Amino acid sequence: MAWLCISAPRGAVPTATSKCLCGRDRSAVGHAKVLALIEDHTAHRDVCPLRINQEGRQAA
Repeated sequence: MAWLCISAPRGAVPTATSKCLCGRDRSAVGHAKVLALIEDHTAHRDVCPLRINQEGRQAA
């Protein structure tokens, strides 16, 4: 449901993209911003509307 893509070639500025099927689409450039996006991506798992709706449902 959610993807986190990180590119950190040796000696280059790291970049990251966080996408989710709920419509989330964020990106970051630079060490500090990429680290913040990783934390934000992890926290999104607890508040994603797609996950919240699925966890409360029972199988038919």
